[in-house]
Amino acid sequence: MTEHSDQFLRKILQRTKTIACVGVSGNSVRPSYYVARYLSLKGYRVIPVNPMMAGKRLFGETVYASLSDIPESEGRIGMVDIFRRSEHVGPIVDEAISALSNRGLKTIWMQFEVINEEAAAVAREAGLDVVMDRCPKLEYQRLFGELRMGGFNTGIVSSKL
Repeated sequence: MTEHSDQFLRKILQRTKTIACVGVSGNSVRPSYYVARYLSLKGYRVIPVNPMMAGKRLFGETVYASLSDIPESEGRIGMVDIFRRSEHVGPIVDEAISALSNRGLKTIWMQFEVINEEAAAVAREAGLDVVMDRCPKLEYQRLFGELRMGGFNTGIVSSKL
């Protein structure tokens, strides 16, 4: 598995404006819900993707059944954040490349414990950056000094408390 430098992760988080979150839950105690909600509160546009909730609304956005169902009118999507088991990632990456490559897709991000080297290779071959076994919420907090608010020493000097 590839190690990700802080510079690499920071670049992704700074350039990304819209995230399609695959596997997001409507249950507020589930990690996928509070990660997506946090990212939306930080200014990212989060488009939820969950076939069981299609047509409902989360974070002010319509929930879509699949990445292919997100209409062109929703605009550019820079990242696909995957909250699915590792064995389900391959078809999601294939669909992301097919449906979103012409819409600004630059990153495939797999959440904690989600690792699929084959899918990562396919994504990299398509010119995408890949992050595995990481959480964009925690990386955002760590890289931009917000973990300090929770009492963690991140090594980042910041006046934000």
